[in-house]
Amino acid sequence: MKIHLATVSLAVSMGLCAALPAAAQTAWPAKPVRILVGFSAGGPTDAVARAFAEHAARALGQPFVVDNKPGANTILAAEAVAAAAPDGYTLLLGATNHTMIPALYSHRVKFDAVRSFAPVCSLAASPTVLVVGPTMAANTVGEFLQELKAAPGKRTYATPGSGSSGHFASEQFTRLTGTSMNHIPYKGAAQAMTDLMGGQVDSSFATLGSVLPQVQAGKLRALAVAAPKRSALLPGVPTFEEAGIKGYSADAWYGLLAPAQTPPQVLAALRRVATEFASAPATVEKFRMLGMEARSTCAGEFGAQLANEVKAYGELARALDLKAE
Repeated sequence: MKIHLATVSLAVSMGLCAALPAAAQTAWPAKPVRILVGFSAGGPTDAVARAFAEHAARALGQPFVVDNKPGANTILAAEAVAAAAPDGYTLLLGATNHTMIPALYSHRVKFDAVRSFAPVCSLAASPTVLVVGPTMAANTVGEFLQELKAAPGKRTYATPGSGSSGHFASEQFTRLTGTSMNHIPYKGAAQAMTDLMGGQVDSSFATLGSVLPQVQAGKLRALAVAAPKRSALLPGVPTFEEAGIKGYSADAWYGLLAPAQTPPQVLAALRRVATEFASAPATVEKFRMLGMEARSTCAGEFGAQLANEVKAYGELARALDLKAE
């Protein structure tokens, strides 16, 4: 019996196609992609998400829609992405607090901060800066400490939420300096800064990107930056080391995550676009003006960073006795 090679080839091809998942047979993206953000609109995480969405839409020919889903310190957004179909159409624009969640919410979180997600790339980073509003007279870290010690436990600090990077940074500062303050959590950086400027709260250990416009406008006073060197955007503001707080450092990253088991070809396309985005001169300049540094750490390296942070923040939370409110 003769069997034509063309017939065999066709049969093999058909078998392979049947074995491939649907996502691999259809060019991605074939429809709009949703990027969930666990904070309200107007904050730095939202700004990074919208800048990336605009770039990705141009690069891939489909709309990338930012969907703000604030609440529970970004847990709601992360849960939604972790439970989404791993087809590349639902993504998470996360920030540093993503790796802090396990240390604070292990009893109520329905996802694993590392294993439930496929790491795409980090996109930006921003140092933490101590800012005060009109209710405090301090112009230096030394004067800030004097005000705290004059009213133990009565001064307040705002954060984008319990367990956020600002929460950890603030508690680390109070432990290092032997001071105490009251924590006032919000659902995002934008409202926290509005209340800080309005005098409802006294201070905040915030990402530079979330407070730079207000500092430049004179509505908030920056006392120190948690970075190895001074920021070029705030050259008159010392580092915490220069201000006498030795060993204190804190920064925030912003990065893209997909549901675990997202097809490799989709992740590869996202990583290509993310790398191009972070290295584009327009992105570098835009982020610089927002107090951020464009940064692209991808795939396994980004995943290892997440795993290391989960471990480190867990140890810090236990040492500082930090728990979700």
